[in-house]
Amino acid sequence: MLIDSRNLPKDEVIKTEVCIVGTGPAGMTLAREFLGQDFRVCLLESGDLEFNQQTQSLCEGETVGDNFAELHEIRRRQYGGLAHAWCIDINNKQIGLRHVPLDEIDFEKRDGLPYSGWPFDKSYLNPFYERAQSVCKLGPFTYEAQAWEDTESPKLPLSSERVSTSMFQFGPRDIFINEYRQEINSSTNITTYLNANVVEIETDETAKTVTRVRVACLQGNQFWVSAKIFILATGGIENARLLLLSNQTQKTGLGNQNDLVGRFFMDHPLILSGILFPHNRKIFNSTALYDLRLVNNIPVMGKLTLAQEVIRREKLLNMSALIFPRHKEFRTAGEKSLKTLLAATRRGEIPQDISKHLKNVIQDIDSLFVHWYKYHFKKQPLFPNLNQGGWSYLKGNEKKFTMFEVVSQTEQAPNPDNRVTLSRQLDKLGCPKAQLHWRWTQTDLSSIRRSQTIFAQEIARAGLGQLNIEQDGELPEVLSISTHHNMGTTRMHNDPKQGVVDANCQVHGVSNLFIAGSSVFPTGGYANPTLTIIALAIRLADHVKTHIR
Repeated sequence: MLIDSRNLPKDEVIKTEVCIVGTGPAGMTLAREFLGQDFRVCLLESGDLEFNQQTQSLCEGETVGDNFAELHEIRRRQYGGLAHAWCIDINNKQIGLRHVPLDEIDFEKRDGLPYSGWPFDKSYLNPFYERAQSVCKLGPFTYEAQAWEDTESPKLPLSSERVSTSMFQFGPRDIFINEYRQEINSSTNITTYLNANVVEIETDETAKTVTRVRVACLQGNQFWVSAKIFILATGGIENARLLLLSNQTQKTGLGNQNDLVGRFFMDHPLILSGILFPHNRKIFNSTALYDLRLVNNIPVMGKLTLAQEVIRREKLLNMSALIFPRHKEFRTAGEKSLKTLLAATRRGEIPQDISKHLKNVIQDIDSLFVHWYKYHFKKQPLFPNLNQGGWSYLKGNEKKFTMFEVVSQTEQAPNPDNRVTLSRQLDKLGCPKAQLHWRWTQTDLSSIRRSQTIFAQEIARAGLGQLNIEQDGELPEVLSISTHHNMGTTRMHNDPKQGVVDANCQVHGVSNLFIAGSSVFPTGGYANPTLTIIALAIRLADHVKTHIR
């Protein structure tokens, strides 16, 4: 059942057994796991079925420190959450997302990396990963290159002792914004409330049990939901903000008795590692494994990764490297400006310095027109990148391309000073906005530089070419400072002095409050977090069903 909260009577109290806050992939996965159970579920969504700018404004906040993305740009208040921001063309204009599990080393307590280590290892989570594969409609649970390569598209002959090839798989977006929503809405035991903004979590006088949540609508009315179990699934920033806002009984915020809520914020900055100039241009005809393409009808793409023993030995952070072929006119001012304009158009925004970008495009219009013609009439990818593949299907690539752009998704070291706090500014509901404190750490920067060097050395050793490393002074050459992968702000640890939630994702000291999503990640690796989010949500749902019984 689907209900618009704006039509509810004022100050109504809704009673249920399980209350889930948030309908992104984590909240939706939890709800699906509860379909047909003999208990009631209340699903609260801040947004509506369609995007609403007034509701989205509740994501606005402040940033302090190094340059970071605007907070409203990396979150989404709408049924389906951030799934609406997924924009990868995975197959015949089907839009989707890149999936990959975390590596074994991402779960380990690592020398030289303070605050690392999960309460369990990857082998424990693998059965839940396999169930997540099915939820995300992926192929078999295998991400080794050997399962996807063949004689015409082999992996690059790099030393497996330092650098190896592994895979991404891609799944459809529509399941989270349409198909699963319809399943949930048809359920007899789940009721979804739209335009329902949770603004406070209320507890008993000891702050050990949540009694109800207060919900407000932008139109002015409010209501409450009481339940036996509450689960926050609102993302890496909002999960922490809700706990900090709930300070009537515990003055520093619910679950914040050890000043950990909001700390250890992490993302996956996307950087340009460099430009690879191959020794032999025939390589463009034999690197299809690294293109986004179908293998056995499964969309996949290869990537280069550091061997885990190298990460351990050299005390590095995890990092991947993806390769995209480029023509000789690559990185002209006109092409760079066109990329900026296209990206802004997809986001529905007007870029800064728009007049400069338009001037660059006009000055480079002849070469851009040639690429436009090839894209629209010969179906050749305009800018092969993270969102668009298909270049390996083209003929004569050794004549079209002259270099590879090497792009890396990077791990960030967990740093307690990178944190979410409350701002003095108020949102439209009268609640303090989120304030993000974020800076690069020396561990981040030194690890990126060393990892780039290892990639360059192994590429040269294999006789493939020369990787010219890109830097922006002391900083890496950033393509996107945030990839919408907000992690770590309610980290998992069995010791309440080191984590906000325990191994079961239960908030320490609160008997019936749980947290879903990447905010519980102690470390984030380089991997897109969604598959791990889904696996943890399935695991949490199993725990809650046992708890209810």
